[in-house]
Amino acid sequence: MTEEARNNPADSPHKPAGVAPPRRELLPLPGLAAIGLYLLVLAGIIILGVVGGRHYPPLFLLLAAAFITAAAGLIVLLRWAWAMALAAVLLLACYNLWIFSTLHVAPALVQGLLNLVFFLYLIRTEVREKLR
Repeated sequence: MTEEARNNPADSPHKPAGVAPPRRELLPLPGLAAIGLYLLVLAGIIILGVVGGRHYPPLFLLLAAAFITAAAGLIVLLRWAWAMALAAVLLLACYNLWIFSTLHVAPALVQGLLNLVFFLYLIRTEVREKLR
């Protein structure tokens, strides 16, 4: 063992009693995984609505593809996927709150507020710092 290794306490096999080993987190931001799953569910609903032919026009499949792309990118903490998810939840919040204000449909209010909470979570500095 060299003199440098003996003098460096970080390399020694005996750690001081008060120092705990660093925790390894399985998923650093579980909120991003929840938002990713939410976007996947929305994409699935859009796909089923297009296939059924009653709810959505085929052009909405582009939205479903964007939601799936954003969800996959959020899971691996990519900044461009964060921007796509941020735009998606903000636009969905505005759309659902507009639907509630014009048609007074209660589920639109619930979904609009949920999207607003997701937007407020995504703009936190802790979330932005973890992205690459």
